[in-house]
Amino acid sequence: MTKAIWQQGYTQNRELSWLQFNARVLAEAEDESVPLLERCKFLAIFTSNLDEFFMIRVGSLCDMAAVDKTHVDSRSGLTARGQLRQIYAAVEPLYARRDKAFADVDARLRLEGLQRLSMQALEPAEHKYIKRYFDTMIAPVLSPQIVDAHHPFPHLDGKVLHIAALLGHKKSERLGLLPVPAALPALVFLPGDRGRYMLIEDILLEYADKVFEMYDVLEKTVFCVTRNADINPDDESFDVEGDFRQKMEKLLRRRRRMAVVRVELARPISDHFCEYFRSRFGVVDGQIFLSRKAPLKMGYAFSLGDYLPAKQREALSDPPFTPQPPAMLPAGGSLLKAALRRDILLSYPFESMEPFLQMIREAANDPAVLSIRITIYRLARKAKLVEYLCAAAENGKDVTVLIELRARFDEQNNIDWSERLEEAGCKIIYGFEEYKVHSKICLITRQERSGVRYITQVGTGNYNEKTAAQYTDVSLITADESIGADAVTFFNNMALGNLDGRYERLLVAPYGLKSNILALMDEQIGKGSEGYILLKFNSLTDVDVIEKLRQASCAGVPIDLIVRGICCLLPGVPGHTENITVTSIVGRFLEHSRIYVFGRGREEKMYISSADLMTRNTERRVEIACPVDQAEVRARLHDILYAVLHDTVKARVLQPDGSYHKKPVVPDPLCAQVLLMQQAISQAREQAARPAPSVPLWKRLVGRLFGQGD
Repeated sequence: MTKAIWQQGYTQNRELSWLQFNARVLAEAEDESVPLLERCKFLAIFTSNLDEFFMIRVGSLCDMAAVDKTHVDSRSGLTARGQLRQIYAAVEPLYARRDKAFADVDARLRLEGLQRLSMQALEPAEHKYIKRYFDTMIAPVLSPQIVDAHHPFPHLDGKVLHIAALLGHKKSERLGLLPVPAALPALVFLPGDRGRYMLIEDILLEYADKVFEMYDVLEKTVFCVTRNADINPDDESFDVEGDFRQKMEKLLRRRRRMAVVRVELARPISDHFCEYFRSRFGVVDGQIFLSRKAPLKMGYAFSLGDYLPAKQREALSDPPFTPQPPAMLPAGGSLLKAALRRDILLSYPFESMEPFLQMIREAANDPAVLSIRITIYRLARKAKLVEYLCAAAENGKDVTVLIELRARFDEQNNIDWSERLEEAGCKIIYGFEEYKVHSKICLITRQERSGVRYITQVGTGNYNEKTAAQYTDVSLITADESIGADAVTFFNNMALGNLDGRYERLLVAPYGLKSNILALMDEQIGKGSEGYILLKFNSLTDVDVIEKLRQASCAGVPIDLIVRGICCLLPGVPGHTENITVTSIVGRFLEHSRIYVFGRGREEKMYISSADLMTRNTERRVEIACPVDQAEVRARLHDILYAVLHDTVKARVLQPDGSYHKKPVVPDPLCAQVLLMQQAISQAREQAARPAPSVPLWKRLVGRLFGQGD
């Protein structure tokens, strides 16, 4: 009998693999070579990552455990309940590591003048200041609650801090709850310029006795709950003719009231007090986590440096870096015009997104442009892109925007932007009931004397002006006719609801991406040791892709995988994956680009894509992979891949047992992201130093004749 894939020893559980990724984020907070304020930010990122993990992945598993107790994960053989047990066991030591890292960072910040204080550490004058601050600024906005026979337990929003107090009254006990008002600042700085501050929840915890003064406060703690947020629009029945925006707004309201999947406490409490949390929230001990040192919410870490003098802040932060002008675009040149002559690659955040935005702005005002079509998954809160698309529609261009309203945690933002675009005259498409549209493609159509021409942009990341400075992504702009024709077909298919379209060059999920990737792998399998596969993406969970990679390894094909996060394939397992290496980088920027390479030299086939190799991407989303033809663009992508594969500073290598190891120390260490920053600066300087191309005399004369200058 054929063994299940999980029984063969070369796969691992998705959730445990993700926790390994977040542990690598935490490792950056533990690393003393990382600047102090950056370490503090990594603690905050680790914390917010873990919050989302519980809201989505743990929430989903809790639902699954309640509905289907026998279903097992295909990559680990674990039931949902078994996965939850292993998750809780794996998360607990991460809390201890975070506490230790936070204590170290906090002590070092104290030496730099940023001192988080307890009430016991305050000087007498500061004590009076905090008491006055509580009486005048905090007490008036508090909403304390008592839970007893006459006062039912209230609904508590997820990730909102509360003070819980066990209260004694006339030989009976009851629970007191004190929400931390959202209107209050996270930090309260004491008078003077000494950087001494208290967390708002620490002040409320101290004065809980005063708030509940008619009771005896027996125990108290700061806590918050994490609620299941794994909403799925297809779980409810809606009239298909209804407004999809209204549907999403209803689901967002539902998210706020879903079941509790985690309780976090900021100080130890007795088992008797803990029973209140277990019984009220329906959780077991494994779902209750104690954070002894680190605050339960750490969003304040991103602004903590603002309270230091500029020079000191710079010394404790990463060296400043400004995304550079693109190396493939002449200084001050038009990206729209340059793309009509040759393919151009933008590499974020090493290069600026601004030229792309200016291309849309130029298209909005170009009389020759007939239409702009674009897919949008996530946008910044303030988006120039929306302004330029609206301007294009107001200028009479045919603007079509396919906006995905189900981009998790950006649903309301996308709803708001869709309304703004629609008001300006853009045609809005909301995607599909069962498939998220995650592709990143933009098509500009121009009418020229010789006929219609297309400028197509395909990227690996969102059109988000904020994350373009934080995530590593690549963006290809091309006037290739066949790709443009495919882009026209794609947008027409999206408008008609046709997911099973046929394309000449583009690989489009859910029906045309995975099958083509598997076929490309088969080509390399046919070459054996002469073949080659190099894939860079964020996560690998698709069992069919994993099995094909195993087949390629067994055929002797060398395989390099660059996987930032989840990797359900274990490399180096004898008889299965010994020809596969898996490298992961967690650094200053979030590795986000997806690049696929099959073969070497003249036979190489290269793609950039919006898709990770996860089942949700390959089978349940609309994704695009675009071929890269031009040699110069390929060379630039190989520069990125080479830097990542040869990183000896931030790179970690996945082992057959699922752990990650650093690479050996070398005399000349290489950090991929630092190298790519340096290259971007150097290339921008070289581009700026090049003389502007001379304009032939006949062109200058014609230009003057028609009033166009030089």
